Amino acid sequence: MRRLGIEGVRRGKQVTTTKSDAGAARHPDLVNRRFSASAPKRLWVTDLTYVPTWAGVAYVCFIIDAFSRTIVGWRDASNMRTTMVLDALEMARWSRGNTLPGLTCHSDAGSQFTSIRYGERLAEIGALPSIGSVGDSFDSALAETVNGYYKAELIYGPARTGPWKTVEDVELAILSWVYWHNTTRLHSYLKDVPPAEFEATFYDAQRTSPWSQSNSSSLRQNQGDSVPTMADKLCRCLRCLAGARGFGAQFALVGPLSPTRPANCAAARRQQTRGRPPGGARSHVEGTRGRHIGNRKGARRGVVPLSWSPQTPELHSS
Repeated sequence: MRRLGIEGVRRGKQVTTTKSDAGAARHPDLVNRRFSASAPKRLWVTDLTYVPTWAGVAYVCFIIDAFSRTIVGWRDASNMRTTMVLDALEMARWSRGNTLPGLTCHSDAGSQFTSIRYGERLAEIGALPSIGSVGDSFDSALAETVNGYYKAELIYGPARTGPWKTVEDVELAILSWVYWHNTTRLHSYLKDVPPAEFEATFYDAQRTSPWSQSNSSSLRQNQGDSVPTMADKLCRCLRCLAGARGFGAQFALVGPLSPTRPANCAAARRQQTRGRPPGGARSHVEGTRGRHIGNRKGARRGVVPLSWSPQTPELHSS
């Protein structure tokens, strides 16, 4: 049939998601079908797939961390322009960090992944692009696997009773499926644990390893004190606010910092003499009433409610 130019009839419309120029220069294949990594943020794989709906074709892009099989970024759109791939990359960048030196991002030879904008965005975060050969699904086997069980479990799964109507319906379904995939779904590659639990175990082992303990102890010896974390800085500022409001005695008994450590917030010391907390007359931290942000104009825009008590120093936005 191939010699005679005869082709069989296909049921349904054929959708092409990869359009590449065979003569154009592209990045080399740095993975060589080795879809494994020693740590998170070392190897990402990505690919495009599509879902037919009544309103048109919904194109989906997933970015997967090869270490834990976590979907770190995704995007659903009614087109497959480079913009949708960049949006998925921005989501992955937001969840994993602004700069990721040592990262390799592997894909197929689609026009979205060979574009200049895609290469520039990877260069911004310090990642190296890797592109497999044309027309060979084995060079993107991990991404193809995720696309396969994504359709089997969600798009054509047993819970689906009818066709998808709009691209927005697919997007909302992907939102819940990705959360379930990352936090609940068991992966045989990870010895039947979810990706989030697998990564948490990895980071716990790094924190409790002798190497990390020796590094942290030497760092404390060099600096003469414990290294302040973001939580320490937050609690320190809240102690300053608490002292300005008159209930600092209760708050000073909780938190990671020492109760006897003096507050070093100059703004709080100035406001103690004026009788109001830093941030203006409308800013306050009082139980569960909430905190107005900024000046009067910013306060009218909204209130960030806080759930706080002296016994539970953690702040929870509700």
